[in-house]
Amino acid sequence: MGSAKYTELGAFLRSRRDRIRPADVGLPAGPRRRVPGLRREEVAQLAGASVDYYNELERGAGSQPSEQMIAALARALRLTADERDYLYRLADRPVPASGGVTAHVHPGMLDLFQRMPSTPAQVITDLHVTLVQNRLAVALLGDQSGFRGPRASFVHRWFTEPDARLLYPEADHATQSRAFVADLRAAAARRDAKDTEAASMIRTLLHASPEFAALWAEHDVAFRRDDRKRIRHPALGVVEVNCLNLFSEDGRQRLLWFTPALGTDSADLLDLLAVLGTQDVVESGA
Repeated sequence: MGSAKYTELGAFLRSRRDRIRPADVGLPAGPRRRVPGLRREEVAQLAGASVDYYNELERGAGSQPSEQMIAALARALRLTADERDYLYRLADRPVPASGGVTAHVHPGMLDLFQRMPSTPAQVITDLHVTLVQNRLAVALLGDQSGFRGPRASFVHRWFTEPDARLLYPEADHATQSRAFVADLRAAAARRDAKDTEAASMIRTLLHASPEFAALWAEHDVAFRRDDRKRIRHPALGVVEVNCLNLFSEDGRQRLLWFTPALGTDSADLLDLLAVLGTQDVVESGA
């Protein structure tokens, strides 16, 4: 990467860091704060990077940041879509498509997400690619940050990888399959006619999964807005929750959060989940 671009990348990161108050990202202001914006170590913490690595980036030194790191920095610094794209270009990385794991989370949706620390919550795309999860969502549903390519979509994994179905009781599998297919049809229809991401995913699943092909042929269409789910947790057993959705304006992203289902013991189980943290979580995702 050219030295001029690297220097500009560092300056751009500093300028974006300086404009954000700790309260904007859920951090305490704390005593003896000499700058109005975030400290370097705070940005590193929010982005999941080491402090030394982030310091090198701001100095215009160090190794070229990965696409995943750029996405994490864009979220930590509440960059707009244009600012996020600019950061990718400064790092000599291709600007990613809107639906992948490095997709840009709208700052307003990310802000609301981070104001929900006491309930499991995550932001996903319309193709069920998880973009960000809070600690309780990881504890309840499993860490979904490691999937790439077509496998990043939970719908893809649901129809191609048997282990993905461990998240739900077997009695619920048929209902979940039907709901996923109807939701995918609605999401694909909402996208631009030139979009290839959803079409490619549908072609792959039609070829790979007879179950998907049979359900697709029924032409059911329905967005998943409010669901009552039974989640299988390896330590807590079955946890029954309400899954609530908030859609972005263009429908390409959704904020999901999970609340206890009335008439069940799920409130106590979710309280216990907060104590257990991410121990013994399901690995397949949601």
